[in-house]
Amino acid sequence: MTETDWNDDGQLLEALRDALVTEQEVPRAFVEAGKAAFAWRTIDAELAALTYDSAWAGLEEASVRSAESATLRALTFASDGWTIEIELTSEGLLGQLDPPAAGEITASTDSGVLATARIDDLGFFVLKPLPKTPYRLTCIVDDGPTILTGWVTP
Repeated sequence: MTETDWNDDGQLLEALRDALVTEQEVPRAFVEAGKAAFAWRTIDAELAALTYDSAWAGLEEASVRSAESATLRALTFASDGWTIEIELTSEGLLGQLDPPAAGEITASTDSGVLATARIDDLGFFVLKPLPKTPYRLTCIVDDGPTILTGWVTP
């Protein structure tokens, strides 16, 4: 059925009904295999381990800090030859890729993408708003590797 055949709402509804029936006929094992294959999409990504979290030092200094101090959390992830430094503020996530390179960075959960931003030529990026749920960052460097961080808990 082509678009020109849809000269009334009845024909359009019939085409939509046919599409839903066809979707229900897909074997569950086939759908699960597709989801499993999608999970492997980052298998070649370089895994960046958390090497620094300012919250670690904050636990020791909690009694010294005043209640008026600004809330800022810094994290560093490192992989073979790459470092991703991020700062979590009330406004969003500020970061830099080292060595500097352009690309794209995405914050995502198991259920989907939360935010995406462009990384400029100096390696800087800003993701807004700051995710409120645990997430991980995927950094795709132009003409370079894909780097996947560990999970970040706000």
